[in-house]
Amino acid sequence: MPVLAGAEPFYFDGSAEVGVLLCHGFTGTPAAMRPWGEYLAEAGFTVRGPRLPGHGTTWQECNRTRWPDWYGWLRGEFAALSDRCDTVFVFGLSMGGTLALRLAQDLGPAVGGLVLVNPSVLTRRLDARIATLLAPVVPSAAALAGDIARPGVLEQAYDRTPLRALASLSRLWPLVRRDLPRVTQPVLLARSAVDHVVEPVNAAVVAANVRSEDLREVVLHNSYHVATLDNDAPLLFQRSVEFVESVRQVSAR
Repeated sequence: MPVLAGAEPFYFDGSAEVGVLLCHGFTGTPAAMRPWGEYLAEAGFTVRGPRLPGHGTTWQECNRTRWPDWYGWLRGEFAALSDRCDTVFVFGLSMGGTLALRLAQDLGPAVGGLVLVNPSVLTRRLDARIATLLAPVVPSAAALAGDIARPGVLEQAYDRTPLRALASLSRLWPLVRRDLPRVTQPVLLARSAVDHVVEPVNAAVVAANVRSEDLREVVLHNSYHVATLDNDAPLLFQRSVEFVESVRQVSAR
């Protein structure tokens, strides 16, 4: 299946001490993470930005994938980065944050820390819940992507939401919520003050249930859901580097 131009995965070779695995969101592509990856590479880190199965091609192909496909791919990327770097952090946007949490739950201290941007662990939106019920008979619905406040900036994502894939994501959410207390790694939780895709309750549930002694929160006041491409991206990028460096300083003591 041909990959859309700009949706290719990326890799930046840097320090053998710190690696960062970046994970894009549902129906999105690595393009939403590339500016962040470039910033992290300039800070000296080794960076991987994979393209999840079913993404960056067609929404029909995405409908043929399920959450274990996305998670398994990300776990393989983590293993590859771990072979190269002493400590690996996982950064995720939206569903990427969901998958990052699952990695932390399963791999424990092998994950050096998490940066979660508007992670999803549930939805109370009626339209999304109806859509998952319709998935067996209705293949797609209106797009969820493109929620960006900054004028003129577009997210590379599907123009339709693949409902069978969305239904699979909805089955991952309760597993991740159940196991949030298994997350003990340092966490930087970034949430947009206005998000038209992932409700604020998601960040609240994550913050209330993880067992991280080092839990930091930052509110992105001038960005919508895709904050990695929005007005607060420079702030997010800066805070993420400061987070990694401070976690590394603590672990070195």
